[in-house]
Parts: sequence; C-alpha cells; structure tokens
Amino acid sequence: MAGIADFLDSLIGGFDLICFALAIGGLFWGLFVLRPWQQASGYPSVLLHTTIALIYKGGFFLVGAQLFKIVLKIWLMLAVLEKWPFPEFAQTTQFIGGVIRAGLTLLLAGYAYRYLGKNPRSKQHWYNAGFIALPMLFSGAWLVHAAGRFDNRFMLMSLTVIHQLAAAAWIGGVFMLVNLWFLKSKHEIATDLWPLLLKRFSLFGLIAVAMILVSGLPIAWQYIDSWNGLIGTGYGNLLMVKIVLLGLALGFAWLNRSAVRQFSFSGDSHALDRRVPYYIEAEALVLITLLFTAASLASQPPAIDIPTLTATWQEVLNTFKPQIPQTSSPTHSALLAGEPGRVAIVGQIPSLAATEWSNYNHNIAGIFITTMSFFAMLSYTKLVSGNRILALSQYWPIGFVALGIFLFFRSDAETWPLGPIGFWESTFNNGEVLQHRIATLLVFVLGVFELMARKNQNPNSRLPYIFPILSAFGGLMLLTHSHVGFQAKSAFLIQVGHTTMGIFSLILACGRWLELKLDSPGKNIAGFVSVAALFQIGIILMFYREPLY
Repeated sequence: MAGIADFLDSLIGGFDLICFALAIGGLFWGLFVLRPWQQASGYPSVLLHTTIALIYKGGFFLVGAQLFKIVLKIWLMLAVLEKWPFPEFAQTTQFIGGVIRAGLTLLLAGYAYRYLGKNPRSKQHWYNAGFIALPMLFSGAWLVHAAGRFDNRFMLMSLTVIHQLAAAAWIGGVFMLVNLWFLKSKHEIATDLWPLLLKRFSLFGLIAVAMILVSGLPIAWQYIDSWNGLIGTGYGNLLMVKIVLLGLALGFAWLNRSAVRQFSFSGDSHALDRRVPYYIEAEALVLITLLFTAASLASQPPAIDIPTLTATWQEVLNTFKPQIPQTSSPTHSALLAGEPGRVAIVGQIPSLAATEWSNYNHNIAGIFITTMSFFAMLSYTKLVSGNRILALSQYWPIGFVALGIFLFFRSDAETWPLGPIGFWESTFNNGEVLQHRIATLLVFVLGVFELMARKNQNPNSRLPYIFPILSAFGGLMLLTHSHVGFQAKSAFLIQVGHTTMGIFSLILACGRWLELKLDSPGKNIAGFVSVAALFQIGIILMFYREPLY
C-alpha cells in the first residue's frame, strides 16, 4: 500500500493549495473586489451566497486535506519504517503545525458558514473573517521549506507566506470569475456585473501578480545559488516550470484585460462575452496545474543543499539531443536477468538491458505520437481539404488506443503481465508503477473517447470535452511524476523530460478546450496549437535516452 500513499502524497499537496486559494482568495475577492457593503442592493443574493459558499467549502476541504496529509505521512512511515511513529512524530513541526493550521482553518470556515453566510452584506462580518484568517495564514509559515533552515529563516518564512497569500488572491479571484460567468450564463445576475467585476479584478490581479514576483525572487535567490542549480536540479527545473506556467496564465490575463479595455472604449461586448470567459477557464486550468507544480516543488530539496548532485547545463541539453530512435529491444529474459528490481537496492545502477528497454519504450511511443499528431495537423490545413487524406486524418486518435495497448505490456516489464511480480503487489507497493498504470489507462481511454467525439456529429455532445480534461490530468501526472531512487542526479535527468512534456500536455489541453469553445478564427488556431504541442511531446519521446549513471 506504500505505492498508493506515495502517489496520493504527490497529489494532496496540490489539492491543499487549491482549497487554500478558494478560501483565502475568495475572502480577498469579497473584501477588495465585491465590497458588498458599498452596494447594499446592487448585488443579487445568489452572487454573494455562492461566493461565501466557495469560501467556507474551500476552508472545510482545506481542513480535510491538512489532516489527510498528516495521515499519509503516518501511513508512509509505517510502510517504510515498519513501526508506529508515535510519540516521536507528534513532537515534530510538521505534526504540530499541521494540526494547528487545521484547527485555525476550521475556525475560519465555521465563521464564514455561521455568520458571514447569514450576513453577506455586513462590513463587520467580512472584516472579522479577515482577522480570523490572519493566524491561519501565519501558522502556514511553519510548514514550508524555510522553517527547517538556519540561514535567514524568519525572512524566508515571511516571504513565503506573502508569496502564498498573493498567489491565493490571484488564483482564488480567477476561480471567482469562473463562478461569476457561470451565474451570468444562467441569467442569475445582471449583465452589467460581468464587465464591472472584470475591470475591478483586473487591477487587483495586477497587484497580486506584482507581489508574487516581489516575494518570489528573493526566495529563489536564497534556494538557488547558481545557473547550474536552476538548470540542473529538480528544484530549479520545477521552478522554471512554474515560471513558464505563470507566463501562460499571464498571457490569458493580458487577453482578458485587452478585451475589458476594448469594451470600455467602444462598448463592443463581443470579445467580453464570446472569448474572455473561455480564456478565464483556460487560465484557471493553467493555474491549477501551477498549484500542483508548486506542491511538487515543496517536496524537492533546494538546489543550494545538493551542490554535488547538480547536473550541468550540457547534461540537461543532452537529454533533448536529436538522435536516431531505438527501434530494437532487449529480450525480456535479458531484462529480468540484468535487473531484478530497478530501485530495490541502494546504489544500484540499472543494467544496460533495463536502460535499452526503457529507451525503446519511450522512442516507440514517440513514433506513435509524432505520426498521429502529424496527421492531426494535416486536418487543420487547406492542403488536404476535400481529399482522401483529410478523411483518414480524422482517425488520428486511434494511435492513442494502439499506444495504450503497447504500454500495457511494456511499461513495467518486471511486473504483470510479463514479469514475475503480481499486478496488485506491484501496483499498491510502488508509486512509480501505479502512476505508469494510470498513465497507460489514460492514454487508451483518451484515444477511445476522442475517436468517438470526432465521429459524433451532435453539436451538444459533451464527449469532446473528455480529451482536454484527461490531457490536463496527464500533464499533472507528468509534473508530479515520481522516479523514487537514490541517484538524485539521474532521477532529475529523467524528471526534466517529464516536466517538459507536462507543459506541452497542458498546452494540448488548453488548445483543445479553446477550440471547442471559441468562434473562428480563434478556434482553428487553438486546435492547431493543441496538436502541435502533441507533436512536440512525440519529438521529446523519440529522442529520449535514459541516463547511464
């Protein structure tokens, strides 16, 4: 069961941050954007009640997530140490800080539910909720990297709290905009509230992003002391992923702000109603992924602490070096003879057969994906319009089905169905194998549903939305994918390829989502960008080579 605990631990951190953004970001939204006490009759009750509901629901779920994180740590320690971790664990900062934070969050959620929910226009109750939130925010400082450091400890803890607060204000506000659009689309709020609150949040969001950058730069400077630390460690790599995701989210925010300004000058609401809501949905998807990445970052040792395990920039670039794909595989018996357990022995170097087996799997997967994405890109061009190639190009998702079958037999050859280790034993006791099994199922299901969606002519069908949702989940898995081992440098060189593919998976998801939502020409551009991102994933896989140390 340790495999399940390890996998859940990599996901619960992101869920924790989402709940934090809902609770604290929603509180900021009410205090600084809505300001309901200034418009006693201006806001419909449904807007205020749904906003407050998101605040206290986010708070209650945050309590559950915080307690579940503690339970997971106990579970992992039991599995690894094979002994009950108490009373020693009860004396740690992680346990004490986690319990205190859960209690303070429960107090905030309870107040929002009991008092703010019944008096949504009361300025005093909004301010009281803000004051109650302060100790909960401060308590989180003992659950971050900085709490375990000796140098500049309190400065780093303070900056981290500010960083988290600013991120929650922005991301939580975006979640509230999604809720606002949902209410508008159901005609439950006045039409003029949409541009009004978009304009208010635009300035608030700029301030929040500025605070994210101002607080984040000195933290990064303290944890990463060199360019190699930024490029050649897991911590630096995930930080770069965060920066890329931040840039994507800011790109959508810029499109939203431009549409708001255009509406202010011309009164033309076409972009505001037909594009901005879907840009906000895509932005929310990017920001959710960013939160999971931030949670993964928190599990990595800072680059400054592992100078001897840092890869050089040449080694990192070499992982993306173009080379002829490996199209021949070692025999299964050679693999088992050379590597009885890939991560079972401390200091073990994978055998040549195991390395070549992995390279073959990745390279063949890359050939599958580049081929299918090439035909997918053809379907968006005018070069093949009206001919037989165009008709065939519509069936490109069948490549995912074939790839899923291939991975089912090849992904973890030491386990069932080829290897001696049973299905349930390998799945529940190895987090890496569990993630591979989920990814294999995901690829197969992705192909089946996307093929059905592209053949379905019903304009009201929800089938097409399965593809971007599953693609986004696949990106999350790649960004939180754990190659647990004792060779930190080699594990990182594997991780860097996965995180790069995770970014392209997110672009794939956002592009397909916008293709389904936008009008022309935006939908065609988004669709082509989506399959072009898939093509890039295929290229990375075709050039994949496992490190030999």
